[in-house]
Amino acid sequence: MIIRELTTIELDVLLDLYNSVGWTNYTRAPEMLLKAYENSLLTLGAYVDDKLAGIIRAVGDGFSVVFIQDVLVFPEYQRKGIGTELLHELMNRFPDVYQMELMTDNTSKTVSFYQSVGFVKADDMGCCAFMKM
Repeated sequence: MIIRELTTIELDVLLDLYNSVGWTNYTRAPEMLLKAYENSLLTLGAYVDDKLAGIIRAVGDGFSVVFIQDVLVFPEYQRKGIGTELLHELMNRFPDVYQMELMTDNTSKTVSFYQSVGFVKADDMGCCAFMKM
């Protein structure tokens, strides 16, 4: 597997990836999704045999905060360490950032995954999260 920074990405590839993991709220607004990627702080892609296997996208200023917006791995590549490697590479790119954050589904699978790479639930730190959609 090779991880590399993505400065451009084709919309059809993004739509295939998001659809493959059931994130259809994003695929219903393809232009918004493309603009989001174009304005991200950092996007990394994981490639297996020159084929995109997964992606991670971060937003923020890179100094006080990095927000991990998306971690997606095509189903056929899941459970092979690709998401973990993407997270490690992103964290290595911002070793001195004050806080690295993410929001995800509150399932035992996702909680266990993020805890395994060093993340702590916000409420365990005396914090709470708010959203407006």
